[in-house]
Amino acid sequence: MASAARSATRAFLRSTPATSSFRPAARSARFALPQGFRGSARRGYASEAGEKKGGSGGIFALAIAVAGGAGAYFYLNGESTKGPFVPTKEDYQKVYDEIAYRLANETDYDDGSYGPVLVRLAWHASGTYDKETGTGGSNGATMRFAPESDHGANAGLKHARDFLEPVKAKFPWITYSDLWTLAGSAAIQELGGPVIPWRPGREDKDVAACTPDGRLPDASKDQRHIRDIFGRMGFDDREMVALIGAHALGRAHTDRSGYEGPWNFSPTVFSNEFFRLLVDEKWNQRKWNGPAQFTDKTTSTLMMLPADLALVKDKGFKKHVERYAKDSDVFFKEFAEVYVKLLENGVPFTIKPEDRFVFKTSE
Repeated sequence: MASAARSATRAFLRSTPATSSFRPAARSARFALPQGFRGSARRGYASEAGEKKGGSGGIFALAIAVAGGAGAYFYLNGESTKGPFVPTKEDYQKVYDEIAYRLANETDYDDGSYGPVLVRLAWHASGTYDKETGTGGSNGATMRFAPESDHGANAGLKHARDFLEPVKAKFPWITYSDLWTLAGSAAIQELGGPVIPWRPGREDKDVAACTPDGRLPDASKDQRHIRDIFGRMGFDDREMVALIGAHALGRAHTDRSGYEGPWNFSPTVFSNEFFRLLVDEKWNQRKWNGPAQFTDKTTSTLMMLPADLALVKDKGFKKHVERYAKDSDVFFKEFAEVYVKLLENGVPFTIKPEDRFVFKTSE
């Protein structure tokens, strides 16, 4: 089924003119465009799992625990132990490949892909960064713990964390911090988006490093809030708009944010449609019992959040929305650059920026 879906999507993309705003500029998307949205997606999620307790493994297990970290993990390969295991680009490519494999075969989520929620996990794990204090950001993976996992903005992200647990089990040397950001980069690429250069070096932290609630964007707010939140991370207007372009993927859920619906007709394909629809479509306030949100006049099946519409109400933001709506290549390029910045804020890397890894997408 997954293979057929991939073939259908690739055929669609080949038949789409290169100048179309819909056609992704990167390699073909993994998932076929949905013919219609699921009426009842799986939206329930379990409470946070408790911390797993490891069994006793004797002196060898103790040695591993003491060594700790990717650089000192003793990796068993065949008959012998080869000393301190230092992961190479090829090792991280294997992690990428495993994530891509699971994305292709685990399709029982939302519109057929866990990709959008992986992007959201990487985004929210990184978006807590504060440039003034140097706290928060992707370095730490503190969303593993309450209270950060219970913050309202992180509702539903247990789906993404649980999806990655088998990958962590297969590659125990990778930190959660690196795994979550690598998964977000892989999802962008596998869903037809731009190449996202990535580098390792994040370390996991304990519960003491959890960030306070309120550092992530609030969808009900206006342009002043957007500038406050994104400005705290060190982004300018252009970068803010580009990052919000991640709303090309996924949908909102009433049992998480309170909002409902997808932003565009292809929620599992990374594109510039979010911006095109902001500019070209007329948006009316939805009449329902939920929080204020907007629906498209043409079909009444799509939605925009108050913070989304703030992008076209503010002159400083609107000029970038219009640029991205007109040219998907420009959006892809600038999104890739700022997404890398988001994932790297506050991380004490030892690998130089010019040595970032570029992963091969799956066939």
